[in-house]
Amino acid sequence: MSKLKKEIKSSLQSLAAAGDLKTLAVFNFPKKFIGFKGHFPNRPILPGVCKIQAALLALEERRKKNVRLSEILQAKFFAPVTFNQELTFSLEEEPLGEAESYLTVKVTSQAQKIAELRLRVYFPD
Repeated sequence: MSKLKKEIKSSLQSLAAAGDLKTLAVFNFPKKFIGFKGHFPNRPILPGVCKIQAALLALEERRKKNVRLSEILQAKFFAPVTFNQELTFSLEEEPLGEAESYLTVKVTSQAQKIAELRLRVYFPD
């Protein structure tokens, strides 16, 4: 497991099923989170790639399977995220067969829209 993935996993506060194909995950990234280094000096902002990795990790934890990104179909970011900000990830899967799904992700913080993602993922195992 990469260092980034380990740090994202340690920032996962809670994970809950919200139906067969829906998952809710709450993350809170601390000030020392590796993703903030250099992005940006003296103004730490969580990179979009970390939000994508957090969504993949949440699905992996829920499914108890490895998840790999095939394609980013949509990535819209509406508000910056800094350290110690609670983020709620709402994930919804649309299966494309046993080994592949579309994943729609909505990220919010205190009812503020942070990001919307649409990913194509596969399960290599």
